Amino acid sequence: MNNKLSSPQLQNFEKSVAPLRAQLLTHPIYENLRDLPSLRIFMKYHVFAVWDFMSLLKSLQRNLTCVDIPWAPRPNSRTARFINEIVLAEETDEISAGHYLSHFELYLEAMHEVGADTRPIMSLLKLVAEKKFDLSQAKIGVWDFMSTTFSLAACAPHEVAAAFLFGREDIIPEMFQKILNELPGHETTSLQNFRRYLERHIEIDGEEHGPLARNMLIELCGNDDAKWAGAAEAALTSIEARIHLWDFVNRELATAVGPAQAQP
Repeated sequence: MNNKLSSPQLQNFEKSVAPLRAQLLTHPIYENLRDLPSLRIFMKYHVFAVWDFMSLLKSLQRNLTCVDIPWAPRPNSRTARFINEIVLAEETDEISAGHYLSHFELYLEAMHEVGADTRPIMSLLKLVAEKKFDLSQAKIGVWDFMSTTFSLAACAPHEVAAAFLFGREDIIPEMFQKILNELPGHETTSLQNFRRYLERHIEIDGEEHGPLARNMLIELCGNDDAKWAGAAEAALTSIEARIHLWDFVNRELATAVGPAQAQP
C-alpha cells in the first residue's frame, strides 16, 4: 500500500466536493441493477466511461513523463513514478497468471459474458482507428460525458489530476461496491469477469491508485492557491458529468423495464 499524503489545501478541497460526491453515491441507479437485462443496458453505456478514462490517464502520462524521442528526464520524478504505476495496472494488469489485459479489454470480456451490446463501443473504436473520431456533434447522454472527459484531458496537469482523482479513482471503489452489492445471481458464471473487474478496482483504486492520485495532486498544486482553485473546478465538473451520465443510463433502464420497476 502506498502512503497517502495530505495537506490543508487538499482537506479544504475534499470538503468542497463532498456534497456532489455524496449525491453520486446515493444515486438511484445502483438499486436498479437487479437482473441481467438491466446490467446489460448499464454496461452498454458504462463501457464508454471505461474507455475514455484511458485518455485522462494518457494525458497525465504525456505531461508528467517523457514519451518523446529523443527522451529527456522530467523535472518531477515523483509525479512521473505515480502516473507510471497507475498506467502499468490500467493498461496491462495481470488478470491471471501470465494473462495481461487492459481494464477496458477485461470489461469487454465481461460484456460478452453477459450478452451486453458491444456494437456501439466497437463502432466508436473503428472511428478512432480510422481517425474519424469526432465529438463535435455529440448532444446527449454518454456523448456529453465523453465531451467533458476530453475537454478536461486538454486542461493543465493539475486540473486533469483533480478530475482523475475525484471523478474516477477516489469515487470508483465506493460506486463499484454499490454495484457489486446489487449484482443479480452473485455466483453465476456469466458474471465472473464483471465481478473480477469490479473487485479489482475496489482493491487497486482504494489501496493503491487512489493514494497515488492524491499524492500526485498535492505535488502538482503545492501551495499555489490558484492551482487548487482550478483543480476544485475540474473535480466538480467531473463529478457532475458522472451524475448526468448515471441520470441518462437510469432513464434508459426505466424505459426498458417500465416505470413501475425502476426507481426514479
